[in-house]
Amino acid sequence: MNDEAGSHENRVGVLVVGAGPTGLTLAIDLARRGVPCHVVEATTERPVNPRCNTTSARSMEIFRRLGIADEIRRSGLPEDHPSSVQYRTTLRGEEIFRLDLPSAAEVLAGVGRDSWPTPEPQHRISQLFLEPILERHARELPGLTLERGTRLIELRRHVDHVEAVVESGEHEGATRVLRCDHVVGCDGPHSAVRRQLGIRYQGVDAIRKFVSTFVRSPELGRLAARDRAWTYWTYGRSLASLIAIDGDELWLHHVAFDPDHDTDGEDPERLLREAVGGPVEHEVLGVVRWTGRQLVAERYRDGRVFLAGDAAHLWIPVGGFGMNAGIQDAATLGWMLAAVHHGWAPPDLLAAYESERKPVGEQFAGAVASAARASLAEVSPDIHLAGPEGERARAALADRLAVTEPHRYSPDGFSFGYHYAGSPLVVGGEEQPVISMGDYQERARVGFRLPHAWLPDGRSVLDVLGPDFTLLRTDTGVDVESWIEAAGEQKVPLTVVDLPAGLPDRYPAALLLVRPDQHVAWMGGADGRPDELLQTVTGRGAAHQR
Repeated sequence: MNDEAGSHENRVGVLVVGAGPTGLTLAIDLARRGVPCHVVEATTERPVNPRCNTTSARSMEIFRRLGIADEIRRSGLPEDHPSSVQYRTTLRGEEIFRLDLPSAAEVLAGVGRDSWPTPEPQHRISQLFLEPILERHARELPGLTLERGTRLIELRRHVDHVEAVVESGEHEGATRVLRCDHVVGCDGPHSAVRRQLGIRYQGVDAIRKFVSTFVRSPELGRLAARDRAWTYWTYGRSLASLIAIDGDELWLHHVAFDPDHDTDGEDPERLLREAVGGPVEHEVLGVVRWTGRQLVAERYRDGRVFLAGDAAHLWIPVGGFGMNAGIQDAATLGWMLAAVHHGWAPPDLLAAYESERKPVGEQFAGAVASAARASLAEVSPDIHLAGPEGERARAALADRLAVTEPHRYSPDGFSFGYHYAGSPLVVGGEEQPVISMGDYQERARVGFRLPHAWLPDGRSVLDVLGPDFTLLRTDTGVDVESWIEAAGEQKVPLTVVDLPAGLPDRYPAALLLVRPDQHVAWMGGADGRPDELLQTVTGRGAAHQR
């Protein structure tokens, strides 16, 4: 069926290409903000092999804002299954080091919540279970439509719209044209959107090669049940990890090799025996041979077309940071597109998406690659010896792991320390250090995500933020009427919230202006100029600092 471009049924507010976690998060966010959105996905079924198996604390905060965090936390591993990480010679061999981490049930019960830097700690859930939840919520939202088996053929860019030529698998060879206000490519490393724009990746094309085998093995489940963990690292001929997918019989086995290694000659059956420390009954459900990279797109935007997720950045999957960075992309781009769609920000606002997210992508890429190289450093074969010599080798490795691994599995710097301090949409941002896994201060800073704190009524500060801009007042003696008037004149949706006294170390200003993506846009006092500040944070001009 060939429909005329521009017909009513083919008009789209935002076309999202790709129905992975990034695309679905963006679509849900847009729909909840009242932006009509259409998602097309080339595949009719999801991949068999699990991919990302960690949803970061920041992603869980974003899902909390979207109202789906609890459902996600109750999915994946059984609620009582620990999210711990063990390091062993082999699964049947000697333990070297461990990180004991809580189960979903403990998080849901709030065990230790007063010390959490977030209302939503990270969650171990395979993409196999996460994506169906996101897709179900997407399909339930008004103003959001989703087509599987539909691929992008061509983009025709115009000043005031984009024409997207798509083909449905149901009618091979028959195309139709969608007239879109904006298009976002969330279609992964082989992005059709990126190819249409002629944008290339830049960076390191190969850091490590991997053989990943997805298996069903009740015997593995019984072995692991002796001392349950989410991931078991093993040190056979090559470094490997065994990841619990369902807490029972489904397992993902990753084995890492040097970038020049020929993985085609590696037998997955042998690799599994080496990791387990002997044969184990299993059924192979899928094998993927792939390369870990360190790549970032040279541009994230071309006119009305944007890139997000793996279409914009691709790196070695240490800690699931690729998927989670894509969810951050979606949170940033979603509010910007909504602001322009509803008319309370100019199209120029959208230029800030690249200036904010591309530096984060580049810093994440470098930090992840460094962490991967550290974790894949050579290990003495003596760890497999019996007696004192083996004990000494294992103790030396444990000392090394105690330095490299805690931040890798509780990466507060990556979750909460990434920032937009240099963005044209924030005022008063100072030069900040390069993002690292462990560097995070629980103190509000311009450009950073607003720090979490529990309020007397049991809610997080993040829970009381409005859907758009929020003005937090820590000193009720400061008049905010001028802010309310300026927001009304500029048609900027603004929620004013008074915080209780007693949090000066965390929120060191009388007023904090927080963006829709929960990042601080400005901090100050009664001398702030709300008219200028609101113009700046919505992309309409630069405020002058007093």
